[in-house]
This record gives sequence, C-alpha cells and structure tokens, in this order.
Amino acid sequence: MNENELSRIIVDSAFKIHTTLGPGLLESVYEAVLAHELKMRGCTVVRQRAVPVIYETVQLDVGFRADLIACNKVVIEIKSVEAISPVHLKQLRTYIRLMDKKLGLLINFNVDLIKDGIRRVVNNL
Repeated sequence: MNENELSRIIVDSAFKIHTTLGPGLLESVYEAVLAHELKMRGCTVVRQRAVPVIYETVQLDVGFRADLIACNKVVIEIKSVEAISPVHLKQLRTYIRLMDKKLGLLINFNVDLIKDGIRRVVNNL
C-alpha cells in the first residue's frame, strides 16, 4: 500500500472518529482512538515515536515525538486546538524530513467539519 492509499484510510478513520466522538476532547484521546481504528483496519501503528536530530555525525535525542506513524510510511500529528497555526505545519514538515518519510497528515479534531481540520504535508512525494 502506498502513501496515498494509506492516507485515504487515515482520513476515513478520522472522519469516523469525529462523527462518533465529535470535537472538544483531548489530543491524547484522539491519538489512542485513531491508533485503535487504524489497527482494526490492518495498519501497523507506532505511538509517540522519538524523532532524533542528526547533526553532522551526532545523533541527538532532544525530545521530539511523532504522535502516530502508520505502516512506517505516514506520520500523523494530532491536534485539538481552536485553529491550526503555521508552526504546527512546520513541526510536521520537520518530522517527516528528519524521519525521511514522504507524507505527513496534520489532523485537528477540534473543528465542526473534519475535512476542515486535515492538512497534508509532503516531502518529495
């Protein structure tokens, strides 16, 4: 399964979760439920994976953590905020670049319509 096919599964899962639970919950709740939903759909999911920074020849573990990584291909950053800010997109862009992934999804569950809360971030896709 490629990144775009996986992206459709993730977006559909986010839609189902948002329809069922609605907006306003903590990010940790949406993270746990999305991880569960993706596993139910046959995806492998890693939660809170450390994202090291490699500077020259030194690997620095500086505390960055990606919320979810689906099938070792798509990085998912989950928010439950009033509005997505540019720093959230930069954060995800940095994660996918440091992890050498092609696609990241920023999903803000605190919206009326989930389609308004999903942003794709690509890295050489």
